[in-house]
Amino acid sequence: MSNDKPEVTEVGMVTSPTATKPSFKTRVAAHFKKWWWAHLIAFIVVVLVVALPVVYVGYPNIAQGDINDSKLEVKSMTISEPTPNSFHVNQEQVIWTDSMYHPTIYSFNASVGLLGAAPFGIATIPQLKATDGVEVHVDQRLDLTDVSAFGDFAIAAMQNEYLGLNVYGKPDLKQSGLHKISVTYNHTATMKGLNKLKGFSLSGMHLTTKASDGTNTEGQVLIPNPSVMTINLGNVTLDLSVNGTAIGTSYIQDLVLKPGDNKFSMRAKVDQLAIIGMMSKYPGTVVPVDITGSETNSSVYDGQALPYFSRALASNKLRVDLNITEVVGSSAGSS
Repeated sequence: MSNDKPEVTEVGMVTSPTATKPSFKTRVAAHFKKWWWAHLIAFIVVVLVVALPVVYVGYPNIAQGDINDSKLEVKSMTISEPTPNSFHVNQEQVIWTDSMYHPTIYSFNASVGLLGAAPFGIATIPQLKATDGVEVHVDQRLDLTDVSAFGDFAIAAMQNEYLGLNVYGKPDLKQSGLHKISVTYNHTATMKGLNKLKGFSLSGMHLTTKASDGTNTEGQVLIPNPSVMTINLGNVTLDLSVNGTAIGTSYIQDLVLKPGDNKFSMRAKVDQLAIIGMMSKYPGTVVPVDITGSETNSSVYDGQALPYFSRALASNKLRVDLNITEVVGSSAGSS
């Protein structure tokens, strides 16, 4: 037997190459490549969660807030062709706003009335672009939904230095790129009133030969109008009295009261004997004459009495000092 051992040869360990770890960008790219649909859904959900409240809650709130912050100014108002239940109105308004948005406000019907009172009619407001200083022109036949309410407005215009005209409606509004929404328009324009016709004066009164209509006196009246309103009062009849004693009736034909000073001829039917009889009762023969309207027929246009203007004229008592000696003397000088 051989004692020789088998020859053993050592074989060295072969090291396997180390695997390279993917970079962060590679892993992210792979993740999005595999799960892109999940991320797209998540993105859409986030957009909807953020955008929908802005569009459906923020947009209407911003629009309504801008409407509330705007201002309304009446530049002029002409009331013509009056009837007992309607009149033609031609009105220029201006809307002031400092909003950065300028949506379209579509034409809408608005109730108009004295602030704090019932509306007297419905005006059609034309479509407009809500920019600062935009002019709004209303030109229409206005049917009175409440004649008494317009009478209250006419009285307030006669009696006050300032009054409020309220405009209320629910127009549709649309900002470019967004959907149409409804907003509430509720604004009051502060206007100058007639302020009791302060500054009214009577001049050149003199007796005349009795005319076919019974008038026997004529002169001229000055009627100031500090407002922006032009008002067609038609034929105006006013009662004359001294210390509660009636002395006659005065008439002004085709009275259109425009802004500024207005001069009209006035004829009167007076009790001459009653006036002359008062000469001894007042120092210097200057008699305080009160001029007031009647609630029924002080204002008549085209043969129809206008109750709302009659009420306004009846609410206001005018007083002038009439020098009887001058009235009688001017009459004698002209004969």
